[in-house]
Amino acid sequence: MTQLSAIAKTAGAIAWVCLIGGVGCRKPPGSEQLTMAINQDVLTHLRSPERLLSSTQVTLGAVDSPENRLWSLLQQAETHYFVLIRHAFAPGTGDPANFQLNDCSTQRNLSAVGQAQARRTGAAFKQRNIAVRQVLSSQWCRCLETAELMEIGTVQPFAPLNSFFGDRRPQGPQQTAQIRAFMREQTANAGVTVMVTHAVNITALSGASVASGEMVVIQVDRQNQLEVLGQIEAL
Repeated sequence: MTQLSAIAKTAGAIAWVCLIGGVGCRKPPGSEQLTMAINQDVLTHLRSPERLLSSTQVTLGAVDSPENRLWSLLQQAETHYFVLIRHAFAPGTGDPANFQLNDCSTQRNLSAVGQAQARRTGAAFKQRNIAVRQVLSSQWCRCLETAELMEIGTVQPFAPLNSFFGDRRPQGPQQTAQIRAFMREQTANAGVTVMVTHAVNITALSGASVASGEMVVIQVDRQNQLEVLGQIEAL
């Protein structure tokens, strides 16, 4: 048992004596002196250099998390980064059988929860003053709405980001190759490109599995290959 645990146990015993005594209970003899001793021991324990160092390390560990490092890279934008975002929460899977690209009523769309999620995602970019060069989106309504609600730039529909889930899967390799080629063309300009798309597209490009609203950060390395830098959880 640690010193602080022993102190807490003793203090608990005093409280228990009072509790079972009911109204008007009396403190055990010498409890005032013991309380003063406990307070002094707790202060000494918390003020010790080892404890202060440990607390500082925990705090710094939280600040220097993998996600915060990704946000920092996007803020600095010393090279070109691509943020692949799966559209915000839209209940269900795939699309209805009567799906039509230009008719949102035939598609699976964002719920109120998804709309709020998209706004939070956009707020995270704006709060960190991330300079977004361009916002590209799948032509699916749930992706376009996610991008619009983020409010971080003019949204440009980009067909290679369209879903190839289900019976559209044969289109996957060609669309993935088009996106890779597009990314390689952007490397001359530092900045951030946001791409709102679908889970199947993100997995094909990065190998990552993503939930609604989750992000994957990618750069093109010196060998002109796509490098996955990490993931940012949905907000």
